[in-house]
Amino acid sequence: MTSIVQRIARQALVTFRSPPRLGEEPGKSFLENHAKLNGLMTEVRAADLKLVPRRADDRPSHHGGPPVTYMHICETDQFSMGVFLLKSGASIPLHDHPGMHGILKVLYGKVRISCFDRLERPTGNTQAAAAQAGVLRRYALRSNGEYTEESGPCVLSPERDNLHQIDAVDGPTAFMDILAPPYDPDDGRDCHYYRVLPDSEVANPEQTEQKEKEVWLMEISQPSDFWCGGEPYPGPEVCL
Repeated sequence: MTSIVQRIARQALVTFRSPPRLGEEPGKSFLENHAKLNGLMTEVRAADLKLVPRRADDRPSHHGGPPVTYMHICETDQFSMGVFLLKSGASIPLHDHPGMHGILKVLYGKVRISCFDRLERPTGNTQAAAAQAGVLRRYALRSNGEYTEESGPCVLSPERDNLHQIDAVDGPTAFMDILAPPYDPDDGRDCHYYRVLPDSEVANPEQTEQKEKEVWLMEISQPSDFWCGGEPYPGPEVCL
């Protein structure tokens, strides 16, 4: 019997073989295939990948290994698939996915995910002076929710929820992750990190009546307390 991990990989390959171009409305075929992929990701559990939940006292430490590790499952030109494991109290800092789609499914534990979208605004004098090289931009906090293994997948696209921060809540956690296409700095898909600026650090912050919280984000270097190690993937082999 074909493993669900294999079925997810095959469906991801079909789904992202011809994704919509940036700024283009997704077609019926893409939406149907994406829905099938979401359905499969909803079903997957830690046991399907032969993952055993980690102990709650496994805390991140500079002296105790990386706070986050990654298990590589497979990668093609169209997508990458793997598992991120976060120790108690660990976070994956706020970062982007340039021109990429993504699907995240919690396998055990709980995560809090904060998702942001860039707002297209006319460049005013204040923003231009502060941004200079474009490192300061206005974003909307679209969602801030908690996910467990019983939750559906968290989905991102090039235009929606493309920036996010992921925090482990109440102990260790792990999630399966699909990115399409994979990160590739040589093709303009490098990972950039950001921090939220309090209004007190921005001269004359714009006041809005939007329902969604609007914030300034500044691009920063990778935080010194975050790094990601690797470990072997113990689950079923994937063949594409």
